[in-house]
Amino acid sequence: MMQILKAQDYRRMPWKNGGGETAEIAIFPPGAGLDNFDWRISMATVATDGSFSAFPGVDRTLTILSGGGILLETEGEAAIALNRMAPPHAFAADRDSFAVLLDGSVIDLNVMTRRGVACHRVERASLPLDLAPAPVLRAVFCTTGRVWLSDGTARTELATWDCVLVPSDDPAVSFDGCGGILLVTIEDRAGSL
Repeated sequence: MMQILKAQDYRRMPWKNGGGETAEIAIFPPGAGLDNFDWRISMATVATDGSFSAFPGVDRTLTILSGGGILLETEGEAAIALNRMAPPHAFAADRDSFAVLLDGSVIDLNVMTRRGVACHRVERASLPLDLAPAPVLRAVFCTTGRVWLSDGTARTELATWDCVLVPSDDPAVSFDGCGGILLVTIEDRAGSL
C-alpha cells in the first residue's frame, strides 16, 4: 500500500558516528537499526567538515538538497564536487569517506541498501511522471516546490522534502506540478520488495 511520508514526521537521530543529525525517512524492515536494515532513506545535515559514518556491506547514493555543496573524498576514488545541480553520486558506504564543505552547511539525501540483499538507483526525474506497476519499490522525493500525486481516485500534495513510497503491488500513479523530484528504485536480490 502506498505511503505518503511528511517531512515534519521524519524520525530525527544522531549520525552513527555522532558527527551530525539525520532525519530518517523510511527503513526496512520496519524498526531495523543502523546495523541490520535491508534499505534506508534519510536526510542528513552536514554542518562541518568530517568523516562519513561507516556502514559495512552497504552501498550508498548521496544527493545534495540544499547549501553550497561538498567536496567528497572517498578511499580509492578521485575527489568529486557535489552540489544541488550534480547528479546523485553512488559509492560504497564501507569505504573511508570525508566531506569538505564548499560554502556553509548542506542537507543531503542518502539512500542505502545492504549489498547482496538489495540494490538501488537514484535519479532526477522530470514532471509530469507516470509510474506503471513494476516489481520494485519506488520512492518519489520532492526536492523543491509542490508536487501533486494522483492515483486515479484522489490528488495529494507533496511539499518540499515530502516523500511517497510506491510498493510493487500498487496500481499506476502519476505526478505533476511545479517542483523537482528524485526517483528512487529499490530492488531486492530475490526479485522485488
